[in-house]
Amino acid sequence: MSASFSVAIAPQGWEFDAPGSLSLLASAQLAGIRLPSSCRNGTCRTCICRLRSGRVRYSIDWPGLSAEEKADNLILPCVAHPESDLVLEVPHAARQS
Repeated sequence: MSASFSVAIAPQGWEFDAPGSLSLLASAQLAGIRLPSSCRNGTCRTCICRLRSGRVRYSIDWPGLSAEEKADNLILPCVAHPESDLVLEVPHAARQS
């Protein structure tokens, strides 16, 4: 069984639980939160957002981020898995209707 972590979405203030076995995008969807997305495989960059705090790991070797973007704490939630509690900055997140 995989550990579960708390994920907060800023600036909305929403929170959801995310098991380490699921991508952040999948966990958000299960919690009724829609994050921007398209390809779901780490290449299109539609889901790019800022990691304010916490640690993630990627399910693919080469997520579509430059070294500068990684250094600027940008992540791709479609292929990122939590390794700790997180705060994500996702201005265009929405509640699923």
